[in-house]
Amino acid sequence: MNPATLSFLQIFAQRPQGLDLDPQLQRCLDQCRACGLDQLPLPGQGHTLQRWRVLAEVAGADLALAKLFEGHTDALAIIDECAASHLDITGSWGVWAAEPPSARVRIVARDGHQVRLQGRKAWCSGALQLDCALVTAWDEQQCPQLVAVRLDQPSLRTFEQGWQAVGMASTASVDVQLDACQGQLVGSSGEYLSRPGFWHGGAGIAACWYGAAQALGGYLLEHCERRADPHALAHLGAVDAALAGARAALRETAAWIDEQPERDAQLPVRRLRAQVEDAADRVLRHVGRALGATPLCRNSHFARLSADLPVFMRQSHAERDLAELGRQLPGAAHREWPL
Repeated sequence: MNPATLSFLQIFAQRPQGLDLDPQLQRCLDQCRACGLDQLPLPGQGHTLQRWRVLAEVAGADLALAKLFEGHTDALAIIDECAASHLDITGSWGVWAAEPPSARVRIVARDGHQVRLQGRKAWCSGALQLDCALVTAWDEQQCPQLVAVRLDQPSLRTFEQGWQAVGMASTASVDVQLDACQGQLVGSSGEYLSRPGFWHGGAGIAACWYGAAQALGGYLLEHCERRADPHALAHLGAVDAALAGARAALRETAAWIDEQPERDAQLPVRRLRAQVEDAADRVLRHVGRALGATPLCRNSHFARLSADLPVFMRQSHAERDLAELGRQLPGAAHREWPL
């Protein structure tokens, strides 16, 4: 390749990309709220599986919408669990709790429930579409403290160049700068991580993965119902087995949470997320190999799910999460493994 061509390609590859915001996404979330779809059963109160079924259904329709919808419903559950009755919970909410070393928010002043925040927050899904967010900020004890923040403040700035994803593009998980931004405390210092609902919320993410995988599997099922294709049938069998295992894990974990809602759910939820992630990976592989390029090129719903699901699943930390699951098993596996 000659130097001139190489230079052009390098410049082209580094060109700025605008955010691919879908105006329908915010309207759909508002419609979900208007019709009361966001009033889900709270986790651990006897109807956890029903809650996850709604998350799965939304994810099967649109994963970008599910990302914002799950964050909104998780925020409502957190506010209830932390007994933050002083908050006005109208509007759409997100939960911004990522804590990379390069982006950390601090509490710099406080007056009762009122605080001021300073710093940068990363991976803020829906920052350009939501009304409010629950943000983790570091307090004087160097513990993460949850703070409710309205997003229409002039002291809050978004950085659009921080989100270059193709899958999940319209969720706009950008960086946000907070400069003496006002907020209200939610719960006590460290409660966000220590409360039982932290892991209940993590399991809800797995329900979203399952819903998208199930929808993709449905396309393969329809294909096999229309034509006799032994290779596609083999792929369908593999998809059915993967989904059946994930479905059983979701039901078992939901029952576990409802039976003992105050117990630490980290072990069963880590196991659940690993099982559903593995199943979704297998569904993506088998459906793609069975159906080829046609639905990727001619079916917008199939194409969006296929692009969005791998990005959404990277909320998992892959082998790091599996290693953490493994570290928890010595001393516990003898209770968990027997049939």
